Amino acid sequence: MSRPYTLKRRAERQDETRQRIVDATIELHQTIGPTATTISEIAQRAGVGRVTVYRHFPDELTLARACSGHYFECNPPPDPERWRAIADAEGRLRTALRETYAYHRAPQQMFSHVLADARDHPVMAPYHEHWRRAVDVLLEPWSVRGRERRRLRAAIALALSFDTWRILSQEQGLTDPQAIDLMLGLAHPCNP
Repeated sequence: MSRPYTLKRRAERQDETRQRIVDATIELHQTIGPTATTISEIAQRAGVGRVTVYRHFPDELTLARACSGHYFECNPPPDPERWRAIADAEGRLRTALRETYAYHRAPQQMFSHVLADARDHPVMAPYHEHWRRAVDVLLEPWSVRGRERRRLRAAIALALSFDTWRILSQEQGLTDPQAIDLMLGLAHPCNP
């Protein structure tokens, strides 16, 4: 009878160790960035040896995927599908920017480091795909074509970007409502 219990407890401890490694990696990525993070620092912060880190995550991509999956599960971005319920193009864009800028504000330290260090890393592909889908959803109600549609797509992508929000709010000192109004003005010449 004690054998199944022992195996179950061992599996639970392995899961706990794996989670400590993921949490330690996320903390380091958030504070010093992925480039400066080492396996030794991860092991030290998680309270395990380097070999244990490699036993759970045999390569950097496996660890990065586990971390990004856990991070986005705990910090989900706004859902563009909800914005489809807003028929008015400018109202949809305003709502999307309000939700997006609130989202950018919460994990700003993480995204500042991760986008600086790993913008084109394969693990970031779902993040970029999410924002491409968001642009598509926000572009739907606008009745412009051709060059104006391409310009509007670019304006919406720029408005949703973490980097745009960071520059406007952190570097230029705009409030989120001021940044939203500025970005709406950029899209406004393309009348819905």
